[in-house]
Amino acid sequence: MKIGILGCGLMGGKLGVLFAQAGHDVIFSYSRRRTKLDGLVRRAGPTASAGTPAQAVAAADIILLAVHWSRVDDVLAQAGDMTGKTVVTCCVPLDASDSELVVGHTDSGAEQIARRLPGARVAAAFQTTPSEVFAEVFAVRDRPVKANCLLCADDAEARRAAETLISAIGFAPVDAGPLRMARYTEPFALLTAQLAYGTADGPDWAYRLGKLRYVIE
Repeated sequence: MKIGILGCGLMGGKLGVLFAQAGHDVIFSYSRRRTKLDGLVRRAGPTASAGTPAQAVAAADIILLAVHWSRVDDVLAQAGDMTGKTVVTCCVPLDASDSELVVGHTDSGAEQIARRLPGARVAAAFQTTPSEVFAEVFAVRDRPVKANCLLCADDAEARRAAETLISAIGFAPVDAGPLRMARYTEPFALLTAQLAYGTADGPDWAYRLGKLRYVIE
């Protein structure tokens, strides 16, 4: 599978490297420094390359949108027409200080992105897990008990794409329902960020959801 990465910061860079190490073709794009893209390609291995956002979109089966909320308009303008494309966004609509949501409760960043890309299939995933834990999850991806990663989508193909990316790096996907559920997963991302960066436990933090079944005698 060919995966185009729009944004090569902590999320896009780490996920792109792991997707490549899992055997996918990855095209890194959208960085202020070409040297950063080249460094990611070297880390990712022979299935990785670098290009412009438009080149990444044109070549990709799945596009990972992984930029700060303030850069969404710019990267989408550079990416060009995404009609017919499948986009998985891990963007959280945060302010400049990364401390408050600028969209929430009656709308979500993921829904706004879907409205900006009316011809694309859009899913939301990865926002709820700190990037520092990705490598550890990937390292134990063959173990039967896995950390979870929430996703939401309106389109069945976008949902399958998100599940593919989530599974590729060792998480067990949890389908939270339609894209409007991002109104709740995006605030949940602030909670997981607080646990990762606002406590003494460190950022390598993940979660697992499950059902408890009690035996009543």
